[in-house]
Amino acid sequence: MNGPRLLPVMVLAVLAQAGGAAQDSPPSRSPGNASYTLAARLDPESRTLTGSGALTWRNTSPVAATELRFHLYWNAWRNADSSWMREQLFGRTRSLRDRPAGDWGWLDLTTLALASPAGAEDLLAEARFVAPDDGNPEDRTVLAVPLDRPIAPGATVTIDMAWTAKVPRTFARTGAIGSYFFIAQWFPKIGVLEAGGWNAHQFHAATEFFADFGRYDVTLTVPSGWAVGATGREASVIAQGDGTTTHRYVERDVHDFAWTTSPDFVEVIAPFNEPGLPPVEMRLLLQPEHAGQADAHFAATWAALKYYGEWFGPYPYPQITIVDPVTTFNARAQGEGTGGMEYPTLFTAGTRWHAPARGTQPASVTVHEAGHQFWYGVVATNEFEHAWLDEGLNTFSTARVLDEAYAGDFFAVERYFGGLVGWLYRDARWTRAIDGNRLDAYRPVARADVQATPTWLYWPASASAITYNKTALWLATLERHFGWPVLQRILSAWFERGAWSHPNPDDFFAIVNAEAGEDLSWFFDAVHRDNAVFDYGVAQVATVPATGPGWIGEDRDKTFVPGGSPERDHLIVVRRYGDGVFPVDVRTTFADGTTDTIRWSGREAWQSFTYRLGVDVVRVDVDPDRVLLLDVNYTNNSWTAEPDGPRAARKWSLRWLTWLEEVLLTYACLV
Repeated sequence: MNGPRLLPVMVLAVLAQAGGAAQDSPPSRSPGNASYTLAARLDPESRTLTGSGALTWRNTSPVAATELRFHLYWNAWRNADSSWMREQLFGRTRSLRDRPAGDWGWLDLTTLALASPAGAEDLLAEARFVAPDDGNPEDRTVLAVPLDRPIAPGATVTIDMAWTAKVPRTFARTGAIGSYFFIAQWFPKIGVLEAGGWNAHQFHAATEFFADFGRYDVTLTVPSGWAVGATGREASVIAQGDGTTTHRYVERDVHDFAWTTSPDFVEVIAPFNEPGLPPVEMRLLLQPEHAGQADAHFAATWAALKYYGEWFGPYPYPQITIVDPVTTFNARAQGEGTGGMEYPTLFTAGTRWHAPARGTQPASVTVHEAGHQFWYGVVATNEFEHAWLDEGLNTFSTARVLDEAYAGDFFAVERYFGGLVGWLYRDARWTRAIDGNRLDAYRPVARADVQATPTWLYWPASASAITYNKTALWLATLERHFGWPVLQRILSAWFERGAWSHPNPDDFFAIVNAEAGEDLSWFFDAVHRDNAVFDYGVAQVATVPATGPGWIGEDRDKTFVPGGSPERDHLIVVRRYGDGVFPVDVRTTFADGTTDTIRWSGREAWQSFTYRLGVDVVRVDVDPDRVLLLDVNYTNNSWTAEPDGPRAARKWSLRWLTWLEEVLLTYACLV
């Protein structure tokens, strides 16, 4: 595997870049119709954020805008009556409900005005909170702002804004723990105006975000000596003389802006240089206790930039920032943490103090979040409604990169003593087909939702499996069915044609059909427009003599023939146990070592095959090459003449022994 050569820059002070560097960027590649100039000041003691700035918005839709709609995401944590909080009851943590007042968060607009030659026109007086999705009158995550004069298609307006916000305890991948701050979805963010009206959903527990592209010019004032990481390129650093420093970041062709700051970050910089791809500066902000894991973070980021770039298209920005977030003890159970999240040119990874070298941490999460820069960052589909177009494609891509770059050389890791210590199980090797595509988590919820359902309407407890796992499995199935060259052409065409344009599922399916050279509507009807479950198996294998016993001949010439012919009829019956349909192979293995493979369309409820041979059938396999990775039950895919009981017993005994070992170790720790 190619890897970076580190430049170990342990930064105690940040050197200012030339203020004009950001002005040398190439022409905009995106519509660039939602651009922000923002300023924010962080008070770490009170955990408050004061912001102001201006939005320049151009109406790129074919309809006039009679109102504007803004997302105020942090109001999801204002109280327990928001739709986000109500949805947390569906199989997710309730921990925020038990927290003190200082752990909650909110965003209050103090100014919203339309700039005009005649002076600013106040827009707050008539503004109102709306709940377009569920009608919840207590939800304050979408603000509707009526306009006296409609904004015509193609027209541009400037909106001045100011607000104050309380930074929550790290929750839903934003917030603060001690002196570590990760600030995302932190400003009033305009929705997307489409031909059918505003696409501005409420903040839901099971969904992420959707926004238009623009240019961001943001100044961030934090305590002096605190390192800052943010979307884009740092254009200047100015000490204010009051114990604070202002950092300015600029980037174009992005649809969001996130940032982080802490006095504890260890900064390490490494160059990405790969033949045929543009150079990228990789900047890592690492927790001090993880300082020895810098190489692992850079190697994973390198792998994502290399393989995504070669397979799909080059990373289009000159820099990428990797943030190693603070993780509290038992963070997952407490429902907190900012790890594993993507933003333009910046992402959070996630590791532990003890991360065994051949476990998947931090490689898998780092590759995954770096990979989001392509599907989320550039193609930028609507994650409120079609999250699978980002998360699912990226889960598939991540698994393929891990298999290619690391040769799948990972093993299962179980964590003990409350997650503090990881133990590597070398007899449980990571596999792309099962672990990378997350088959185990998909099986129990295969029928939970139709994937075409808008993501915000998914059952929250199963939304991840339908979005991430199911998509990765059906993409991997297409790869095995058509071959990687065909699927690679599909995904590279999707990246090239979808870049900067918010494409939709029908656009994706059209590209698949064109590149595959056939209409796959039958497949997408099953995996996307329905919740069909795939399950093929061997129903019966029987053997009888090929001839006799019985009477043969006509009338008085009948002769009784006893059985005992050396040839035998072998009857094989395979069955479709699920309602999903996919062509599968049926391979029969005979006692002399020969095999025969028949392609079955998979449409019928069952299908029989008969062989007349003088040798016995010793094995039958349905889908022997595991092309159909969506099959929810592999245990019925094969039949053997001699049951393999010892292997099955060994598998289950080892599983129970591992469980018992974990219980005993945990008990020993407590007593």
